[in-house]
Amino acid sequence: MKIDRKRFKTLCVVAGATMALVAGMVSTVPSAYAGGTIKVDDDKFISIGMGTRMSFNSIEDGSASGAQWSNEFKIDNARIYINGGIHKYVKFAFNTECFNCNVGSGQNHFAGSANIGLLDAIGQFEFTEKVNFWVGRTLVPTERGELNGPFYHAVFDGFRTPFNPADASGNIGAGGAGLYGRDNGAVFFGKVHPGGTHLQYVASVFTGLRSGPGVGPNQRNTLKYAGRLTWNLLNDESNPGYYTSGTYYGTAGDILALAVGGEYQNAGAGSNANKSAFGSFVSDILFEKVLPNNNGVFTANAEYKRYWAQNLAAGGDIDCFCMFSGSSVTAYALYLFPQEVGIGRFQPYGRYTFVNSVHTSALEEFEFGTNYVISGHNARISAFWRTGSLAPAGGPTTLGAIAGGRHQDSVHLALQLQY
Repeated sequence: MKIDRKRFKTLCVVAGATMALVAGMVSTVPSAYAGGTIKVDDDKFISIGMGTRMSFNSIEDGSASGAQWSNEFKIDNARIYINGGIHKYVKFAFNTECFNCNVGSGQNHFAGSANIGLLDAIGQFEFTEKVNFWVGRTLVPTERGELNGPFYHAVFDGFRTPFNPADASGNIGAGGAGLYGRDNGAVFFGKVHPGGTHLQYVASVFTGLRSGPGVGPNQRNTLKYAGRLTWNLLNDESNPGYYTSGTYYGTAGDILALAVGGEYQNAGAGSNANKSAFGSFVSDILFEKVLPNNNGVFTANAEYKRYWAQNLAAGGDIDCFCMFSGSSVTAYALYLFPQEVGIGRFQPYGRYTFVNSVHTSALEEFEFGTNYVISGHNARISAFWRTGSLAPAGGPTTLGAIAGGRHQDSVHLALQLQY
């Protein structure tokens, strides 16, 4: 479909004007945050917080007719965070999510189809820096992009490469393999400091893909295993547990983090009639440099993924949990200006993503945009443009076996708030 250039330029002007308007107007608005902590002593406390992400999206040929640009506001995430301490070595996390806020075409479901549900339920046994255990429902440790979660990426939409099983499924339990990158299991992690560097290790076991009697590939109830090693050669990263961040906006100093990870489950893909093991290898790097003489912050992220699963999508089995097989690369660079404009700083960036299935044609996407950083990951506005063949409306997505896609442009304006 021929691109409506006039329409596209108008949308870019609107997005840019909105960013400028916010930058100019919010300087008159005082900071206000809600939330707090009830503290008994240093070991016993409970805290509550929130997080929400919302966006306006206009996608070429994304309308119902398939011939015009779509126009849509979305609530991408709406979360409640509850954390606390019970003992010197025992803590917990209990978080919720609006699971139907961003489904299908992005329409917000209401009334009988609304669903605020359990996202995390973690018992946290944290003994020393070297020895820690988390048990319950938590993130599967693989690549940085997954462990950033949606709120701690350097860009608004960090999930542009093929999903892991815990993201590709629709539920936890029979027929599912997790939800929002989470699964039920146990994680061991710790950190040592060889030669003044910082090495974090994570090993875990999870339920993984579950199947019902005679339905699905995992009839023997095999478990999923996942792990990750992260080596920080410069300053250390300080995050909750084994979670990560895509940028620290210079607050952590100079960062150079190299990591490898992956997961494996026997009979973790396919159908009852055509079973397949699933395995993945991931490697990622984060480099962040605080430029001298208050000249801003440069940040670069890169990630490589390789997934292995048999090509089972063509079999037509209705009980198939069909996973992507192939490789992907994504990389992006950002520069945070030191000067404040209004109450925030601008952070322009560029990003490239390449996805190559072993069974279908390769796809790629370019993204260019800017963040307006008000309070790090807690308050940020983003405007960006995408162009490429990665995920056209009504066409292939990065879930499962990708078919070739046509070229498509899109324009996005997004807001992220949390406390």
